This record gives sequence, structure tokens and C-alpha cells, in this order.
Amino acid sequence: MRRTLKNCKRIVIKVGTSTLMHANGNINLRRIESLAMVLSELRNEGKEVVLVSSGAIGVGARKLRLKERPKSIPEQQAVAAVGQSELMHIYSKFFGELGYTVGQVLLTRDVIDYPTSRENVINTLNTLIEQGIIPIVNENDTVSVDEIEHITKFGDNDRLSAIVARLVDASLLIMLSDINGFYESDPTQNPLAKMFHEINAITPNLEMLAGGKGSDFGTGGMLTKLAAADYCLKSGQKMILTNGENPKLIFDILDGKKIGTLFAESKEIKEDMSGV
Repeated sequence: MRRTLKNCKRIVIKVGTSTLMHANGNINLRRIESLAMVLSELRNEGKEVVLVSSGAIGVGARKLRLKERPKSIPEQQAVAAVGQSELMHIYSKFFGELGYTVGQVLLTRDVIDYPTSRENVINTLNTLIEQGIIPIVNENDTVSVDEIEHITKFGDNDRLSAIVARLVDASLLIMLSDINGFYESDPTQNPLAKMFHEINAITPNLEMLAGGKGSDFGTGGMLTKLAAADYCLKSGQKMILTNGENPKLIFDILDGKKIGTLFAESKEIKEDMSGV
């Protein structure tokens, strides 16, 4: 049952750009501060946490006062270089005020694919955790490319967060997004759309709902979240998809409250999920 989530000791939290930024392009400092408080308190309780954070390009664009996201790859990578530095400065400030040190870990896909460098990444993450440092992981957008014979991109941070959860052998991945969970249709278009409270396997029907042909819910974002959930399920790990508007909901999730969509291999709650 969901109450077993409180026993999860090592947790990966993934936060998207929409959670870190206001709709007007400014940085949501209040939310980042709340997120830092929640993760610091989890550490105080004896849990181990890893943060996978998007937002480098968004924060960089704000720092450089750009009116729109740059279109060329070199420009995006330059903006990401500025934004990653600024984002880590913000995280370091908020976590530092709460007594915790953060460590930046920037990854590319090729590093994970090679056994030796993969082992080095695992050792680095584990050492940071063991020393009480909160790892903050992001894709290295400044150098990532997606070309034949040189694929370094993960594709998205949803997928990256699931890979990190496997690397550190986390029990749970909490994915903070701009939606309350996984719905049968787009809730912004259909107010009566029902949310799945628990999903035990990623099926073609679910993929259709997430953005397959003929679906009104055609956002790549939901497809990548399902792919991340499938990766977690195949690793024997659990994943929660929920809204990141109020990071304090993480406490409620770990207290067993029915928040967001739980992806778990075995059925965790008794409700019949044939509906939702």
C-alpha cells in the first residue's frame, strides 16, 4: 500500500523547468526555496535524496534578459552554460541556509553507456550522498549533441531522472511536473478527465492516451514521463508523477496520502484501476 512509501530511504526528485520558472519567464524563487526546505528536512529525517533539475536554459535566458528561447544549438548551449551556473548558485544559497552543501553532477549519455565511466558516475553519486551532500544532476546541455555515432543526449530530463534512480539504486522517483498526475485525457481540455491513481504496467493503450495517434492529449512531455515510468518499473522501482506547484506535497506522498499517479510493479492499493 502507499503507506510503504514512508520506508523509502533513497529518493530521487525530478523538477521540471515549468516548476522552477514563472509563466512570464522569471525564476520562481519561492518555489525553489520551498523545494530546498523539503529536501533538507528529508535529509534531517535520515533519508537520502538526489535532485534532478531542469531549468538551465530557462534560467540562462532570464539572466541574459532574452525575450525568447534561442533557436540555434550553439546559442542554446551558450545560454545553458550561463543558466547552469546561475541555477547552482541559487540552489547553493537556499540549501546552504538550511545547513546542506550541494554538488553539481552534469551528465551526457555516452558517459552512462560506457562501463568504466558509468561506474565512476555511480561512485561519485554514492560518495556525495554518503558525505551528506545533496547531488544536483542535470544533462550537460553545453556539450550534448545528438548525431549519428556521437549520441550524447538523454533526450529529456524525465528519462535522465529514471536513469539516475537506477544508478543510485533509489527506491522511489518523485517527478514534479505541471500536472497533477496521469489522466485519461488532457484535463485542460476536458475538465471531467479522470486521473489514474495507480498504474502497474505501461501498455500501448496508455501510450495512446499520452500522445499516440488519435489522442487529444498529444504532448511529448507525457510520453517521456511514461517512458521514465516504464524504465523505473523494469528496474523494480516506484515512481510518483505529481504537480510541483507545492513541493511540500512530498511529505504527504511519503505519509501515504493518495497524491498524483503511482507507478508500481505490484498493485499497491485496492481500488479497481480498470476505470481510474
